[in-house]
Amino acid sequence: METHPIIARRWSPRAFDPDAVLDPPVARQLLEAARWAPSHGNTQPARFVLGYRGDETFRRIFDTLKPGNQLWAGRASALLLGVRVTADERGPVPNTEYGLGLAVANLTLQAVDLGLVTHQMGGFDHAAAAEVFGLPEDAVPVVVVAVGSLGDPSLLPDDLREREQQERKRKPLGETVFTGSWGRSAFDERN
Repeated sequence: METHPIIARRWSPRAFDPDAVLDPPVARQLLEAARWAPSHGNTQPARFVLGYRGDETFRRIFDTLKPGNQLWAGRASALLLGVRVTADERGPVPNTEYGLGLAVANLTLQAVDLGLVTHQMGGFDHAAAAEVFGLPEDAVPVVVVAVGSLGDPSLLPDDLREREQQERKRKPLGETVFTGSWGRSAFDERN
């Protein structure tokens, strides 16, 4: 049995085409996919701040990124700040990290389906992002997602170019799925 091609093609490149534009209807399609993600009790805790390359929102998100991410993320067509809302009219919302993660996963797979690429980043100043966008106390920034079209790796610094061109690797299921007790593989290592 093989993994679905959309999942198998998903990766997180750093080489973005600096001339590619993300049109608002396409951004809307990505965010619609995020909106339909499952969430605990249908609480839908995922929120996003969207900036297109060249606009003020993009610059403000970009300015919160760690220097290593700034080396390449400015060529993305758009940057999204992913935020989890921790309370609603019923009170505290459980599992908000999970809900935001599922929303970002949906968005990412929709991007692959549309021929786009994404790269999720935790390397940003969370407090600065909250301040810059005036987030209320119950809105917690978690991730920045770069979205765009695949670019030429030669635009990257040497060390990032090398990482970009490495073979993708994943741990085998024998190391990540257990049965009976922790560490006892549920799958034969040969499979």
